[in-house]
Amino acid sequence: MTNNPQQGSRAYLFSIVMVAIIGGLLFGYDTAVISGAEKGLQAFFMGADFDYTDTIHGITSSSALIGCIIGSALSGLFASRLGRKRSLFVAGVLFFLSALGSYYPEFMFFDYGAPTYSLLVTFNLYRVLGGIGVGLASAICPMYIAEIAPSNIRGTLVSWNQFAIIGGQLIVYFVNFIILGDHENPVIQLVNGVNSIINPEAAAWTTETGWRLMFVSEAVPAGLFAMLVLLVPETPRYLAMTGQDDKALGVLSRINGESQARTILAEIKATAEEKTEKLFTYGWTVIFVGIMLSVFQQAVGINAVLYFAPRIFGSMGMGNPMVQTVIMGVINLLFTLLAVFTVEKWGRKPLLISGSIGMAVGAAGVALSSAMTSIPPIVSVVSIMVYSASFMMSWGPICWVLIAEIFPNTIRGAAVAIAVAFQWIFNFIVSSTFLPMYNMRLGDMGENFGHMFAYGVYGVICILAAIFVWKMVPETKGKTLEDMSKLWKK
Repeated sequence: MTNNPQQGSRAYLFSIVMVAIIGGLLFGYDTAVISGAEKGLQAFFMGADFDYTDTIHGITSSSALIGCIIGSALSGLFASRLGRKRSLFVAGVLFFLSALGSYYPEFMFFDYGAPTYSLLVTFNLYRVLGGIGVGLASAICPMYIAEIAPSNIRGTLVSWNQFAIIGGQLIVYFVNFIILGDHENPVIQLVNGVNSIINPEAAAWTTETGWRLMFVSEAVPAGLFAMLVLLVPETPRYLAMTGQDDKALGVLSRINGESQARTILAEIKATAEEKTEKLFTYGWTVIFVGIMLSVFQQAVGINAVLYFAPRIFGSMGMGNPMVQTVIMGVINLLFTLLAVFTVEKWGRKPLLISGSIGMAVGAAGVALSSAMTSIPPIVSVVSIMVYSASFMMSWGPICWVLIAEIFPNTIRGAAVAIAVAFQWIFNFIVSSTFLPMYNMRLGDMGENFGHMFAYGVYGVICILAAIFVWKMVPETKGKTLEDMSKLWKK
């Protein structure tokens, strides 16, 4: 790999970023693997000696998010104490251990295949462990890329992290589809007010083995990430803030060229002199904006769709729901690419506002289709695709870009940790309440009421998100990370 001392090496920069975004791929893989496994998992624990309710299943399906809250809350401490690189290595190890533990939660302590309450708790602990890895990666991967990247392509490179997240989700949709093969997912319906498995014999393999293989498939990319992250450098901004100027200059020179590297290092040092600045040094608004970006990214309801996609498509009665889930994954990937290639041209705010409006239209389409049974099911399917695609071209990647770049250098670690922790808190709230809300019944409308109510709520939140961005979020296109101190001091 060549390195021009005057201009730097884009090949070197891109190779570093490619390793970092594997963390994003694992983020997407870990959070979406449940979409294929949750029905088999539910059928497995319905054979236990306790009442495995929709609420318990909703919590189990989203238990990894508890770990995400913990991991993201600790990410600032990890990033400051261990550095960005070593924190990513820790995340890779946690992904790997969680994949193995979720596959075989009976290890050492329980009888294989015997669903008990203790086994359910143990399984959830392994999912929480992986969630801690996701929480660390979700905060530190974009931070790492933002601190490595030159300002003129920072938005694009950080957006590639979201592309990797969606890529991880698409890969796991394919993997789940391949693992399921000719086997059937269990069909679970309310019979006399009690959840019952309609086809237990046909779905026996999925109930006993299929969901385990889906979880353990993550061990391969997790092990690869943990090994590769050892080969990348620490970020120059972290090195400079910890007094390792020579190493920082070396990394900056390989990326930007020697003359530009010295200028960048001087700017970093100028904004990093006071390492003990308090969180609200730049006022409360910057923290509030970061938190609300995270809250809205989850409150619009996207992860309820991603985690339960096969179940949602199955309820619409439109062919194989696993195939439709894969199609949705492909569309998500394409629209994420749209954001990657336009974020530096159009800016952050226009993408967020237009995406919010598109999501509101899609959510309204699903709500209306549920309220009016005369509307063909294809309208609901298309509306879900519009809703999901609009998110992927806007709030999916752009929220991460803004969270990675909007905070001044001296408070970035702590501020990013707080913002991302709120993201996972609301992810958990949305994901764990979706099934009970989606399954609500009222009078003659039956289950259609729940479908209409859930997407009606998400549609209203999408409109509120657009208004928030228009009124409160500054445009950061073309600004350096060091410019953020001046922006918020104003």
